[in-house]
Amino acid sequence: MNKLKLTIALLAGIAVTSLTPAAFAADKEVTITGDASCAKCALHQADKCQTVVKATVDGKEVSYYLTGKEAKAFHGKICGGSAQKITVTGTVNEKEGKQMLAASKIEEVK
Repeated sequence: MNKLKLTIALLAGIAVTSLTPAAFAADKEVTITGDASCAKCALHQADKCQTVVKATVDGKEVSYYLTGKEAKAFHGKICGGSAQKITVTGTVNEKEGKQMLAASKIEEVK
């Protein structure tokens, strides 16, 4: 009986330890540079306007859907127009198969 309890405790500890790095990785702030466009007007990928940044990460093109008040304030600069090169800082999470970036800072690349 004690061996069973010990085994269960050990397996639970391993499970928690293996999940911990993923939980911290989601909270890590990243900086991404890419082309910003409107998901609705330019890319025709959404029913509502939203800023999307297309960036190349490890040789693959990744679309980051920006969220937060910084993204809403910036959106007027790219909505209905052509893509604009920007650098975004924030935290990335996955939602419904999309990379969502909660923007804390957005800068235009000149």
